[in-house]
Amino acid sequence: MIQGQPFIQIDLHGMRQEEATRVIDKALAEASPFTYQIQLIHGYHRGTNLRSMIQDWYRLDARVKRIMPGDNPGITILVLKELY
Repeated sequence: MIQGQPFIQIDLHGMRQEEATRVIDKALAEASPFTYQIQLIHGYHRGTNLRSMIQDWYRLDARVKRIMPGDNPGITILVLKELY
């Protein structure tokens, strides 16, 4: 992950929920004040469990302003709150 980027893109293909959660939590913790969104690529057919987990778990996260669908159904976007 590159610090100071306006968005972070993470490929979650093939990950179980526990591993995906660790990766997402790490990205949220390391996001710079200039990062406004994290794009999570979970896939469409086999990624529905991850998509559901992301929506259920991170809608309550204080760092996440909102959760949006991406340009295709295999992507979910976490829009982050301003850190300062």
